[in-house]
Amino acid sequence: MQGVQTALWVVLLLVFLALAFDFMNGFHDAANSIATVVSTGVLKPGQAVLFAAAFNFIAYFVFGVSVAATIGKGIVQPGVVDTHVVFGALIGAITWNFITWYYGIPSSSSHALIGGIVGAVVAKAGTGSLITSGIMKTIIFIFVSPLLGFLLGSLMMLLVAWGFRRATPSKVDRWFRRLQLVSAGAYSLGHGGNDAQKTIGLIWLMLIATGYAAADSKLPPAWAIISCYLAISAGTLFGGWRIVKTMGQRITKLKPVGGFCAETGGAITLFMATALGIPVSTTHTITGAIVGVGSARRASAVRWGVAGNIVWAWIFTIPASAFVATVAYWLSLQIF
Repeated sequence: MQGVQTALWVVLLLVFLALAFDFMNGFHDAANSIATVVSTGVLKPGQAVLFAAAFNFIAYFVFGVSVAATIGKGIVQPGVVDTHVVFGALIGAITWNFITWYYGIPSSSSHALIGGIVGAVVAKAGTGSLITSGIMKTIIFIFVSPLLGFLLGSLMMLLVAWGFRRATPSKVDRWFRRLQLVSAGAYSLGHGGNDAQKTIGLIWLMLIATGYAAADSKLPPAWAIISCYLAISAGTLFGGWRIVKTMGQRITKLKPVGGFCAETGGAITLFMATALGIPVSTTHTITGAIVGVGSARRASAVRWGVAGNIVWAWIFTIPASAFVATVAYWLSLQIF
């Protein structure tokens, strides 16, 4: 009986840590959803976070759990995962998120979590326990999502510039101040739909590993789905203002028309990836779209040095979070 109580206590601790990561995901990645709409002056910061948080939660009613299934059953062999692996993965992801938030670097919460899972699993059982197809799908989209965001953002900007070539600047600004509400809502919907599912998937994986969910279950528990959507929405509500400045102004100066094009291009990318069950980085996606919008105007409109620093953070995310996860895994063996 005592062993069951201890196991339940550990499971509850890990659920709490997972929801803390999910909250920090929303907090850290709030900039992805609101930076453009705030920097263009369409919404005030307080209005923007409320707006984004609402759409983060509405995603619960729109998307399925295909991304959660990839995280829960498509990255590592379920039989290898235990409470120590989940603990290491979460500590690795949370630590990297905190470091990049502190320095205002828009890194990927998604890849921090995947790096944490990989690091903890390899520490326990070696690389043979990883599912190569799931890992490769994620790695490929590290490059595909920002490139697709770049392509769609720049294409949208060129189409809008051609379509409104005879309109006065004041008329264009007036129209796209309204339209940016639509694009910002769509991007926040995609953010909630893809990112909340990653934590759902990890909780699902942990519940299967500890015997609190059946290995052949088709869906994660409803309480896990709802609590993860609530946690990411709450995180977005508090916002990560350090990163908003980097995303909204330091990469390139945005006007409402540019914000609309970046958000629309990013939203299309996220919708596609979520439908395919691919966990992508909302940070990578919107950064690529913002750079695409800026470069469509002129290459010098983009501060390539800032963009380069962001890319270096992307490169280090998975190995850095994997390293911390490895250390956390070994520490957890001494704790419980």
